Amino acid sequence: MGRQNGITIEDALKMEYMKNCTLIAGFKGIRNTISKVNVMADPDILSWVDEGELLLTTAYSFKKDNIEEQKNLIKECAKKKLAGIGIKIYPYLESLSEEVIYLANDLNFPIIDLYYATPLSDIMTPLFNDIFNKQAYLLKKIERIYEQFMDAMLKGANANQIVKLISDNIKNPVYIKFEYPEEVIKDFNNLDDSVRGLLLENVDKYFATNYGRKKENKLEESNELIGGKYIKRMIYPIVAKDSIYGHIMAWSVNTPLGGYDLSVLEIASTTMALEILKALSVKEVENRYKSEFFDDLISLEERRIEKAIERSSFFNFNKRDKFVSITLKIKSKEEENNKSNPASTQIQQYITKIHDLIERNIIKFLGLNAIVVSKTERIQILLCLKKDTQFEPLLEEINKGFGEIIDRFKDLVFRIGIGRSYEGLESFNNSYLDSVKAISTGKILNDKTITSFENLGIFKILCQDNIEGELIKFYESTLKPLVDYDDKKSTELVKTLNSYFNNNGNLKRMSETLFTHYNTILYRIQRINEITKMSLDNPSDRLNLEIALKIKQLLKK
Repeated sequence: MGRQNGITIEDALKMEYMKNCTLIAGFKGIRNTISKVNVMADPDILSWVDEGELLLTTAYSFKKDNIEEQKNLIKECAKKKLAGIGIKIYPYLESLSEEVIYLANDLNFPIIDLYYATPLSDIMTPLFNDIFNKQAYLLKKIERIYEQFMDAMLKGANANQIVKLISDNIKNPVYIKFEYPEEVIKDFNNLDDSVRGLLLENVDKYFATNYGRKKENKLEESNELIGGKYIKRMIYPIVAKDSIYGHIMAWSVNTPLGGYDLSVLEIASTTMALEILKALSVKEVENRYKSEFFDDLISLEERRIEKAIERSSFFNFNKRDKFVSITLKIKSKEEENNKSNPASTQIQQYITKIHDLIERNIIKFLGLNAIVVSKTERIQILLCLKKDTQFEPLLEEINKGFGEIIDRFKDLVFRIGIGRSYEGLESFNNSYLDSVKAISTGKILNDKTITSFENLGIFKILCQDNIEGELIKFYESTLKPLVDYDDKKSTELVKTLNSYFNNNGNLKRMSETLFTHYNTILYRIQRINEITKMSLDNPSDRLNLEIALKIKQLLKK
């Protein structure tokens, strides 16, 4: 029901002014919180009621209404999230219909039979006083909680101490999952091992169900079936810079969860968000410094490169070691498919999390000397290796780490290029260009997520920028006549030529994969030879045509 501070239906029924009143339906809602009181003179009042109100009325109008209208009233009250409804049934009716009672029980919406001889004012006035006193008490209590959290933060309390503070105040188990930096902290003290296990299962189920879904930036409340009984669960997001960086979860295992507990979670969320903002600010400064160093290093200006080399000792780099560039390009699947611009804040949040995972799960885990730099939709890694380091075995471990990160972000498309290692920091720009070319060339040739420039074979030569003019001339003298013929005659000779190389010249297999008669395949091969003035029986011509097909892809013709 959210933050509704007041008294519960159960507490109200114990008061002197309600001593002759009886709860006749909606018993499971007995702990609903009454935050206000209102009187219904006619059904139009429902247009102005608020969540948490207790509605008081008589059954006078019920005499005129049919059963369906009475049921609609109960449905609308439950929909508006009222705490309940108090009705003077006698002397207007002997009782409410069984259908109305059944509906209220089904909706867990409390109906109180008000004592006919008690004026509504004799209920409203003391009830208002009790609500006011409870709210005033809670406000003082919340103020003390706020002071506790602020005092803890000023004294440098860590996340574990904050979680303990939450648990002590709400008297229930607490679980916090931070998405940045990735961490889990929980306080399940004084719980049986079986209950701990059930709560952890509930956590896993929530995050598995919500994986990849944009989580709501608001409180989530639900009644969870845990250990054979329903337990209320509250989940409050930790929000910084309009992005969700974690969740606080609490369960009503020991005591009910209500408006006060929500206030505690909200204060804790704000406190932790401030810490995250502080960490993000520090990270942004570090990233800006690293980014300036990286940009100077790959600059074409000799002065900037020299400036970067002078600062290399700050990052514990020996300028005579070997250096490798790794480039990650990251897009949302929606952007990749629709070519639309993603929401920059959403992509940037992903970049921040991936950056953190790379630093912790790859660089730190493997004990590497490197810097990681975040750009817009891109992450750069500068890897420093000792001269005697065997790069291939290390690359396998790095790729394994990338694979684990990629598996965690199902909504993103990754392209990772790995450059060759070059000796001397002044040569790093060459590795950077290799890594960028590995991405573009790898995407064209094999559509792999991770491409190492060293594994491109002959395409290490073909993708060089300074030979693009020669590639165009080669393409125009070999394959272009066939492409032009297809465009003019609406034939599929280029497609057939591709199939020829994909099937190692096996004409029968080509016929099967192209769903084309064998004789047609023979005819097409003959036409390819005639139009290109080459012969697929000649090894040199075959090589030229196969390379021309790859050049066509590189040139995006």
